[in-house]
Amino acid sequence: MNEVKTNNRVFLSGTVYSEPVFSHELYGEGFYEFVLEVPRLSEQKDYIPVTISERLSANSKLIKGEKVSFYGQFRSFNKLVEDKSKLMLTVFVRDFAEESESSNPNVAELTGYVCKPPMYRTTPFNREICDLLLAVNRAYDKSDYIPCIAWGRNARFVRELTVGQKISVSGRIQSREYNKKLENGVSEVRTAYELSVNKIFVEHQD
Repeated sequence: MNEVKTNNRVFLSGTVYSEPVFSHELYGEGFYEFVLEVPRLSEQKDYIPVTISERLSANSKLIKGEKVSFYGQFRSFNKLVEDKSKLMLTVFVRDFAEESESSNPNVAELTGYVCKPPMYRTTPFNREICDLLLAVNRAYDKSDYIPCIAWGRNARFVRELTVGQKISVSGRIQSREYNKKLENGVSEVRTAYELSVNKIFVEHQD
């Protein structure tokens, strides 16, 4: 249980971009979803989906334009979209935090297991990228499946990993738009969420 508390840690600080709307109820408690606008070091911003319990949200000002900081976990769940199961990602709020001008507004640290062969590629500008899917254990024998993306030297390192290896990664959660070609030939703009890897460490398994 102690490992579950430390293997998935997120800190986000940003501005409420869309106010909470009811999502679902679990064990008699309601949960709400909203989008948080988080600044990058560059001019760009990430728009990250967030889930919060009604118990926590009742004691906070989650109004559009308000600044908020919190600790949480990067989680995944399957949702039926057009009769197909789709992996959805969200940051689940565990506790609110004090705002600090000096702190990095977007920090994620995960420890989990490589659950698909890494996908290495280069961009037309010769930039190296490697996609990785990490299974992160959660309480009650559940797991979160978190897409990660590594660049450059980290991409070359990640491509050598094998399914089942235990690793720790740290970086930031990013939102990224991409064009998805549909069956009828029409392209649709969609948004992907992933952990952009800054540091990576291979864990020694028991």
